[in-house]
Amino acid sequence: MTRSLFSFLLAAGLTISAWQARADDLVIGTLQDLSGPIAALGAHFRNGTQMRFDEENARGGVHGRLLKLIAEDTAYDPKKAVLAAEKLIQRDKAVAVINNLGSPVVMATMPLFVEAGVLHLFPAAPLKEVYEPLHPLKFAMSPSYVVSVPPAARHLIGKLAAKRVGILYQDDDMGQEVLRGMDSLLGELKLDWCEKTSYKRGATDFSSQVARLKAANCDLVVLATVVRETIGAYKEARRIGWSVPMLVTASGYTAQVHQLGGAEMDGLYGTVLIPHPYADAANPVLTAWIETYKQKFLVEPNTWSVMAYAGADLFVRAAQQAGPKADAMAVAKTLERTHLAPDALGNPAFVLSASDHLALRRVRVAQIREGRWQIVSDFLSANK
Repeated sequence: MTRSLFSFLLAAGLTISAWQARADDLVIGTLQDLSGPIAALGAHFRNGTQMRFDEENARGGVHGRLLKLIAEDTAYDPKKAVLAAEKLIQRDKAVAVINNLGSPVVMATMPLFVEAGVLHLFPAAPLKEVYEPLHPLKFAMSPSYVVSVPPAARHLIGKLAAKRVGILYQDDDMGQEVLRGMDSLLGELKLDWCEKTSYKRGATDFSSQVARLKAANCDLVVLATVVRETIGAYKEARRIGWSVPMLVTASGYTAQVHQLGGAEMDGLYGTVLIPHPYADAANPVLTAWIETYKQKFLVEPNTWSVMAYAGADLFVRAAQQAGPKADAMAVAKTLERTHLAPDALGNPAFVLSASDHLALRRVRVAQIREGRWQIVSDFLSANK
């Protein structure tokens, strides 16, 4: 009994000592939809982030400090997200949050994080507010919809000789952002909307909206939608025999669209930031990365997995360069000197500076052909 008690106390003592040795580790939070309407995206953002942190921890961490990712499920609900943000700030003492998913979630929580001195990194919410006005703690990877959608739409308007452009948009910050960008483009091209129609988050029936767009005789429709809504709207148009070209924003550029939607999704155009990682078209480095991801999470990676991994990699690189005792501001200052070349995972060049906290300003257009996304344009500039 005495030996057993001694062994127990020794084990407990070692556990306590180990925990105390990790008290200075880096806690990073992420707000993801893991149970709501865009959970198909949220799981991949969490996975890609975790994968990169696990790799660094296996090497001993950042100057001996382990990276602890705390993923909070928001269910794509801003109210739940605010509660999760307060937990990450007050209880978990997160030094940074990364890859937070969803424009409504980000707009509700970003002010809380930056006010608390938490580094706000690379949200999956392509809104201008996530990087402008310039703030020492705000960094973004994706250009806002205002600047990323118009180049893709302009390309297709020219390619298809479209004259009557319509839009279906989610009635929230994300949808309004796309609408503003397209308003500007159509004004520049001296075109009027043929129809504008919206839907509430979580909607599943798009029959009335698609009927309105068809009745207006639109010859190109922009979809400010996410995965499930993209499938629903596109398939509804095909169901009623309407084969109008449709362009979805980066929020709908994911393999889940053609995997879940099936063959009917062929023809859909999408705005591309980072290409989808198809294993049979990959280089050896990407092939190995895909296999590791599959073994770790038991699911195929997608473009969001790669984007999340890239964001986590940017944080790790900056934290390593910032030094053993780096805090949020030290990492931020290091990020402002980031210039990364394109890599084997398909990431384009990422460039950050003291005057520009947006890492990526170029997009491309892809189209679903024979059940997979294929790039169909060169890089298109997404300027300020």
